[in-house]
Amino acid sequence: MGRARRAAARAVGGAGVSGAGPGGAAGVAVGGGAVGGEAGARRVRVLLADDHGAIRAGLRLMLEQSGDVAVVGEAGDGDVAVRQARALRPDVVLMDVRMPGTDGIAATEAIVAAGLAEVVALTTFDLDEYVVGMVRAGAAGFLLKSVGAAELVDAVRRVAAGEGVLAPEVTRRLLDAVAGRQPLGGTPAADAPDAPEDPRIAALTARERDVLAGLGAGLSNAQLAERLVVSPTTVKSHVSHVLAKLGVRSRLQAGVLARDLLG
Repeated sequence: MGRARRAAARAVGGAGVSGAGPGGAAGVAVGGGAVGGEAGARRVRVLLADDHGAIRAGLRLMLEQSGDVAVVGEAGDGDVAVRQARALRPDVVLMDVRMPGTDGIAATEAIVAAGLAEVVALTTFDLDEYVVGMVRAGAAGFLLKSVGAAELVDAVRRVAAGEGVLAPEVTRRLLDAVAGRQPLGGTPAADAPDAPEDPRIAALTARERDVLAGLGAGLSNAQLAERLVVSPTTVKSHVSHVLAKLGVRSRLQAGVLARDLLG
């Protein structure tokens, strides 16, 4: 539903809006048009949220060199990021985890809850409480700030297409860390071997359980399609059904539940 709302908003408008946040945290916006002038072609629209201007400039340079990604706005803190996301309706927000004032966790939760955009968390730390908080807030992906240009652009494209991304350094460690705490969307799974099956798992079809297990292993849609011998389109449909039945916001949260409920 959130993606449909975002698509409708982009179809209506798309013009850039600029603003300034409190305390001098400025928001900067520019328009994003078609790639190479091709009819119907559209760049992936990205909003950058980081309190360091140099980092935003570096991210912008890497993204816009790709030719099919347009940075439509910038924000220096979480509050401005939320307002920019509401005004610009980007496809993806690259969100710094630690910012002054409204931090990345609160901003991510607000953006995801309102269906404004997908959020990818950016941090210099490969695993800490802030990152766990971002996953719980509904972030669709997580990357280290040391990410290279090719990996960054690929991550943005994948998230815009409905996939999640995790830095290879932390994929399984992050899922294990979050699953070791109170599980997302419910109570911890029972340890007893004869405990009744969790109703959320019972609601899934056999194929959806296979998909959930793949999400727990950190697999992409392409990898899931290869494993299950189905098309990527079919995988996307299964993932959507799994998220809806589990009542979670992102495939990362579904992966956490998979670790907790499937073992």
